[in-house]
Amino acid sequence: MKALVTGATGFVGSHLTTALVERGDAVTALYRRPEARSFLETLGAVPAFGTLADAPALSAALDGADVVYHVAGLTSGSAAELAAVNHAATARLLEACARRATPPRFVYVSSQAAVGPSAPGVSLAEDAPCRPVTPYGASKLAGETAVRAATRVPWTVVRPPAVYGPRDREFLRLFQVVRRGIAPVFGTGAQQLSLVFVADLADLLARAGRTDHATGQTYHAAHPEIVTAAGVARAAGSSVGTRPLVVPLPAFVAAPLVRLIGWTAARAGKRTVVTGEKLAEFLAPAWLLDSTKAERELSWTAVYDLATGMAETARWYEREGWL
Repeated sequence: MKALVTGATGFVGSHLTTALVERGDAVTALYRRPEARSFLETLGAVPAFGTLADAPALSAALDGADVVYHVAGLTSGSAAELAAVNHAATARLLEACARRATPPRFVYVSSQAAVGPSAPGVSLAEDAPCRPVTPYGASKLAGETAVRAATRVPWTVVRPPAVYGPRDREFLRLFQVVRRGIAPVFGTGAQQLSLVFVADLADLLARAGRTDHATGQTYHAAHPEIVTAAGVARAAGSSVGTRPLVVPLPAFVAAPLVRLIGWTAARAGKRTVVTGEKLAEFLAPAWLLDSTKAERELSWTAVYDLATGMAETARWYEREGWL
């Protein structure tokens, strides 16, 4: 198959590109920073310079594509910035696909944030009511709405929970902290979580793009293991040879701390997912997803449990000099 991947220079997109190339697909990767070209070439992709706002470049990148994997997205920013990228840019890409004589299949990488938190011990299936609690979640849900409204384009939506693995910079911060012997966690650390290792997610996305009956379907992409925030911190510590002290951050401590981190990042011109708008996510009692539909319909299995995935991630960080 010939595939177009947006966001191929990012964490999930780069792993997806590798998975597609290894399956024998011809991958075109859209990129907007000139220095990213060589990286895409090392992944085995054909770089296509342009943005989702550049209609001629987008049309050229779509030429001959059998499937589009829309991974590009914004995880932090103002509500307007999030909507502009996660909703409006998605809609533009869908419009470009719809204009093709034979529209390509469209696999949209959404987020668990579009669904919202769950009750403790309750893993949400794809038909659960969507109740996002942050501007980010609302923007990803708006992106899903745009996808489902594109009647000419055969689509599939995939919702992952938090994703971790090699090349990820968000979980890297956790590894850096626990290596010093401390593990601050929001609330009591009992928050229940679903996670997915990046290679497992890339495998599911690739299956969704080549499985006919995945058209018009939404899939959750999580390992069935239920972990806690404190357990994640301990697993990260174990993978780097430490036993960190878990330090709970109750709401009255977490709230001003998170706002300070967000304010400091904004003053420095940097983006961070640790902002006041994310507090509702950080303090929710559970974020659990049920992925049995993907297991059943796509013959997909999440191979990496938390201990295995964390160990693999730590080895990569250390090998690349990130830790």
